[in-house]
Amino acid sequence: MARRKKIYEGKAKILYEGPEPGTLVQYFKDDATAFNAEKHDVIEGKGVLNNRLSEFFMTGLNAIGVPTHFIKRINMREQLIRQVEIIPLEVVVRNTAAGSMSKRLGIEEGTALPRPIVEFYFKDDALGDPLVTEEHIIAFGWATQQDLDDMVALALRVNDFLSGVMLAVGIKLVDFKIEIGRIWDGDFMRLVVADEISPDSCRLWDVKTGDHLDKDVFRRDLGSLTDAYTEVAKRLGVLPTNVTHPTKPTLIN
Repeated sequence: MARRKKIYEGKAKILYEGPEPGTLVQYFKDDATAFNAEKHDVIEGKGVLNNRLSEFFMTGLNAIGVPTHFIKRINMREQLIRQVEIIPLEVVVRNTAAGSMSKRLGIEEGTALPRPIVEFYFKDDALGDPLVTEEHIIAFGWATQQDLDDMVALALRVNDFLSGVMLAVGIKLVDFKIEIGRIWDGDFMRLVVADEISPDSCRLWDVKTGDHLDKDVFRRDLGSLTDAYTEVAKRLGVLPTNVTHPTKPTLIN
């Protein structure tokens, strides 16, 4: 597909004008960032892996009736997606205490939570994406109470799907982040899962060893990020088992 007008560029992806009204082309970059981009590197092959993994998860969600913005994969780095109005919130679902929750509440990392906990963070890098309550969200008009109820329901359905898929290949879904967007059809609005689902936006631990298979490998200097993401892709069948070079994965078309 010919490259089109750039609409937006973020830390890990670029959005281009799509071939039809209401569509965009989402391009996955090799950039890796942490701590609101205070730490940055370019890791060859990361964008290819995230494109394929996000395709895998979004396709699976669509198949079970969880609506997403994903239409199809175009090539190794690009997807065709529906254009949505992004709600300015990051929706985080936690199954196990880790990361900021452990620091904020003094809970030992790895502690199983009594039930999945859904948190909302206001999307603003300059503010460090602060944790916000439903009261904040409704008061400032970022979403309505009905939106929030629907977002929680969507997030928990995504959690059930991802947890099962991951556990089947020996991976614990510790937590994950999604973004949700609005799609309008005349006066009718519906919410869909948007952005991406990949090891960039999930915490994934090997069930047996506890090894990190997510962006914490980069955040905490725990080894090769590409090796970790390649391992997730191989277990899920997105990659063949005979990958010959960890930084230049050979992917199934």
